[in-house]
Amino acid sequence: MSNTRNFVLRDEDGNEHGVFTGKQPRQAALKAANRGEGTKSKPEIICLRERGTKKVHIFKAWKEEVEAPKNRPDWMPEKISKPFVKKEKIERIE
Repeated sequence: MSNTRNFVLRDEDGNEHGVFTGKQPRQAALKAANRGEGTKSKPEIICLRERGTKKVHIFKAWKEEVEAPKNRPDWMPEKISKPFVKKEKIERIE
């Protein structure tokens, strides 16, 4: 049985939109970062609340263009965007 957890993306105002799943908060944050616009010099802040809890995981996130692996399939382009995240803290909401 898979233990996937659901994480809801929150904006600065506390509005929630978008659900990302993963076994760990970092896995969900990587999925959210791949859709974002952050760069290494100017990362964006991603806040993910775990469904069913009051924990909010806060990450700095960005993505970079990197070379695709050597054994890439034919349909994959030569350059791909790779997400990066760094956990900043965990907050509790009331």
